[in-house]
Amino acid sequence: MAATSVSYVVVLLDTSIVNVALGGITASMATDVAGLQWVVNAYTLAFASLLLTGGALGDRWGARNVYCAGLAVFTLASTLCGAAPGLPGLMAARALQGIGAALLVPCSLKLINQAFPDPERRARAIGLWIGCGGLAMATGPLIGGILIHAFNWRSIFFVNLPIGLLGLAMTGRLASEPGPRPTRPFDLAGQMTAFVAIGTLIGVLIEGDGLGWFSVPMLAGLALALAAGALFLRIEARAAHPMLPLSLFKDRVFAGSVSVSLASAFVFYGFLFLISLYHQRHQGLSAIQTGLALLPVTAMVACGSFVADRVARIYGTQRPLSVAFGLYAIGALGLLPTGGPSSWLTVPPLLAIGLASGFISPAATAPALGAVASHHTGIASAALHAARQTGAALGVAIFGAVLAATARFDRALPVALWLIVAVSLAAALTWWRSVGRPPPEGANPSRSAHLTPPRTGTS
Repeated sequence: MAATSVSYVVVLLDTSIVNVALGGITASMATDVAGLQWVVNAYTLAFASLLLTGGALGDRWGARNVYCAGLAVFTLASTLCGAAPGLPGLMAARALQGIGAALLVPCSLKLINQAFPDPERRARAIGLWIGCGGLAMATGPLIGGILIHAFNWRSIFFVNLPIGLLGLAMTGRLASEPGPRPTRPFDLAGQMTAFVAIGTLIGVLIEGDGLGWFSVPMLAGLALALAAGALFLRIEARAAHPMLPLSLFKDRVFAGSVSVSLASAFVFYGFLFLISLYHQRHQGLSAIQTGLALLPVTAMVACGSFVADRVARIYGTQRPLSVAFGLYAIGALGLLPTGGPSSWLTVPPLLAIGLASGFISPAATAPALGAVASHHTGIASAALHAARQTGAALGVAIFGAVLAATARFDRALPVALWLIVAVSLAAALTWWRSVGRPPPEGANPSRSAHLTPPRTGTS
């Protein structure tokens, strides 16, 4: 738990901490807004595009081996970020960071799955792991502000070096993965088409506002993403040894977990992006002030992660997870009368949104891992994270497009909040239907431990 939590903390810390360094990067490298966007998104693009690859490699070569390789790549890339002489070097190093994160994150979940075979303890461990990530997300902007004030923007990358070395030292003490590993051929065609599909889609989302959503490059990029996605599904359906077995999605629980994970990331990261811009551009707050203003949301993410396992063990996940999406909708509706998150009256809605986000991630992850065979846990966790990263990219792009179309925060916020309500209610219904019927006879017993509360008497 300690080894895997260190890596997850540093990955999420680097996701949030870099936003407060953009001013220093602008001054140091004389870049424009587009350059700053790619500094942020080069990491997300590589991370989301290669998560499935990381999961497949973990299943093939062993979770510990791939995890250590990913953490070593991430630590080296962080050092290169801090030492980058110019913007191209910084962007390349950020992409390398994303590659390392894509290798280690799915494998860290696979290590947890191996270390905790008991379903209840595994769910508790996953909640703790995600809770540590929530703490990193909550404290990232404040830690970044302190480091930049004391040193400079490069220090936010150099701080990853001792943390990464500590994680490697702890992981080296773990036992090798028990049992034989699969020796099936590597699905290169599936890897490439998945990379092109996800990478092109996220690239279109990043550049859409600057180049025009209906411009020829955007339409060509969207067509390429759709064609690559269709080809990926065709390859995976016909391949003898697919990277992402589509049979996993025949399980209602796994398919539902992937769907609601994407929806939750769409809502949360789209909302976080919009209110961050609201505080900085509309209210003129500094980076540290913006981080403090977001604390009601980000702090509750950690709280929701830590209580998710206890709630799931008592009540199951069907009702609580559906209620969590209801909290998203209630929080959005609570912000509508205020016209913006700028008064004390908006604190309760912000708390509800943060709590929902923190609860949904572990509550959806544990049933998904329990619904698949042990040799597929690496790719299953990768699919969940890929769904979250894709949902986050979609949320930022669509909420940003709403702001660009209305050109005013007082018009964009109501549209975005009603969108949150619609997506949240649809996701709640999807999850309810996914687990509303009892699992079929012979299903993985670990699944039912997360879907229904413990019972006494006859089983």
